[in-house]
Amino acid sequence: MQLTRPSQWSFFRRRKPAAAAEEPREEVEVVVAEPEDEEDDLLRRVSDAAWRILIIGAVIVLLLWGATYIRVVVLPVILAVFLTALLMPFANWLRRKGLGRGASTTIVMLTALIVFSGSITVIVQPAVAGFQDLVASVGEAITQLEGIAASFGLDATTLNRLLEQGWSQLQDNRSQIVSGAWAGAVVVGEFLLGLVLVIVLTVYFVHSGDKLMEWVRELFPRNTRGALRTAGDITYGVMGRYVRGVALVGLFDAVLIGIVLLIVLDANLAIPLIMLTFIGAFLPVVGAFASGLLSALVAFVAEGWIIALIVVGATILIQQLESNLFAPRVYGKSLDLPSAVVLLAITIGSIVAGIAGAFLATPVAAVLAALLRNRPFADSRTEGAEKQRIAAGGAADGAGTEPAAAGDRDSPAPAAVPAETSATKQEQEQEGGGKRKR
Repeated sequence: MQLTRPSQWSFFRRRKPAAAAEEPREEVEVVVAEPEDEEDDLLRRVSDAAWRILIIGAVIVLLLWGATYIRVVVLPVILAVFLTALLMPFANWLRRKGLGRGASTTIVMLTALIVFSGSITVIVQPAVAGFQDLVASVGEAITQLEGIAASFGLDATTLNRLLEQGWSQLQDNRSQIVSGAWAGAVVVGEFLLGLVLVIVLTVYFVHSGDKLMEWVRELFPRNTRGALRTAGDITYGVMGRYVRGVALVGLFDAVLIGIVLLIVLDANLAIPLIMLTFIGAFLPVVGAFASGLLSALVAFVAEGWIIALIVVGATILIQQLESNLFAPRVYGKSLDLPSAVVLLAITIGSIVAGIAGAFLATPVAAVLAALLRNRPFADSRTEGAEKQRIAAGGAADGAGTEPAAAGDRDSPAPAAVPAETSATKQEQEQEGGGKRKR
C-alpha cells in the first residue's frame, strides 16, 4: 500500500516533503495609492495643457517669422511642390511605360509649357483686353449703388467726403509714393527671382524629388525615418489632391458659369469674369463669393436687374452642385476643413504673406489637419515602445527557452517549458517506474 500524504514512507520510495517540493515564492508588496483630490488633478491638467500650448504657440510664431523673413525662398519652394504634385502623375505614367527620368521630365515640362502658353493665348489675352470694359462697368455699378443708397435715405455726401479724404491723403503722401518706387523695383526683382526658382525647383523635383527626400531622411536618426517617410507621404498626397482638385473645381465652375455669362452678357465682359471665376477657386469660400458678386454687379450694370438675378441664381445653383456633388469626389479628405477654419487660415495667410499667403493658407491648413489626424510621429513612438517591450519580454523568457538545433536555424524556436511542468513530468515518470517495479 502506498501512502499519499506528504512526509510519510511508501513501500517503494519516500516522497519529498510538500514544503520542499514547492518552489519559494516572492512576496509582492501591494501599495494602494491614495485618491487625489479632483480639484488638484484638474489644476494640474490645465497647467500642463497651458504650458504646452504656450510652447507650441511660440514655435509657430518663430516659424512664421522665419518664413516671412525668407519668403523669397519659401514661397517658390511651396509653389514648386504644388506644381510637382500636379505634374508627377504624368511623369510616373511615362516612367511606367519605360522612359527614363531625363526623357520623362523633358516631355512633362515641354507639355506644361505648351499648355501654359496656349492658355495665355486663348484665355488671358482676351481677358486682359476686356478688363477695361469690366473696370468701367464696375465703376458704373458703384455709382448706381450710391444712387440706390441715397434713395433709401442714406447720405451720399458722406461717401463723397470719404472719397475726398482718401484723395487728399494720396496727394499728401506723394513723396512716400515716389520713394516707394525703389521698393516696387525690389518687388519686381523678387518676383523674377522667385519665378526662376519655381521653374528650376519644379524641374528638379520632377526629375529626382524622391532621391532628395531619401537624402533628407538619412540626416535624421534611424528610429524617426519611418515617421518622416509617413509624414512626407501624407503631405505630398494632400498637396497633390488639393492642387488637382482645385484645378478641376475651378474648371467646373468656369465652364458652367461661363456658359451662362456668354449667353446673357457680351463676350468682352464674360471672358474676364470666366477667368476670375477660375482663379477664385484657388481661394476657397472667399473666391467663389467675390467672383459671383462681381459677375452680378457687371450684369446689373450691363443688362439690368433681371439679368443680374439670373446670373446670381445660376451662380448659386452651380456652386451648390459643385460643393455638394463634384468637390467631395475630387477632394476626398484632402480639404476636410470647416468653412470657419478656411476663413481663419486665409486671414492669417494674408497677414503673414499677403496675396500669396492667402492662396497658400488653405492647403497648408489641410496638410496640418491631415498630419494631426494621422499622427505619424505618435505612431512611431508607440511602435518603438512596443518593439522594446517585446524585446524585453523575449530576453526575460530566454532563460526558460530551449535553443533551436544548429542545423535548423530557419525553424522557429520551441516554446519555453515552465519549471513546474518539468518537475511534474519527472514525478509522474518516477511514480510510473515505481508502479512497474511493484
